[in-house]
Amino acid sequence: MKKKNKEELVEHKDLNTLVDCVNSLMLKGFTEDFKAREGGLQVLSSKKIYKPDQVKILNFYRFEGNSDPADNSILYALETDDGKKGTLVDAYGPYADSLVTKFMHEVEETNKKTSKSDKEIIV
Repeated sequence: MKKKNKEELVEHKDLNTLVDCVNSLMLKGFTEDFKAREGGLQVLSSKKIYKPDQVKILNFYRFEGNSDPADNSILYALETDDGKKGTLVDAYGPYADSLVTKFMHEVEETNKKTSKSDKEIIV
């Protein structure tokens, strides 16, 4: 049996729609729903808040509407430092949520500061 790489979180054929991608990630253990708040990233099931240095972006997926810029969205596959795995959905472009944009930028900056051997970011 071939060992799967982390890059194969969601197989290419599953990327047709946002719903298909979310469902595929859920089957792979990304069961938590996250929401950006003023204080950080909240797990909706437990209300726990995470700071940017407690979150890793394992992958992200962009979806573009055929004709309407309001249909552009991005799905993040995230993992917290205590092992919670889940997703965060946002619009991108002019309709992006500023709290999500700010938090994800802080996560990216934090991850850039860690050594390459410690990184688990999948691009």
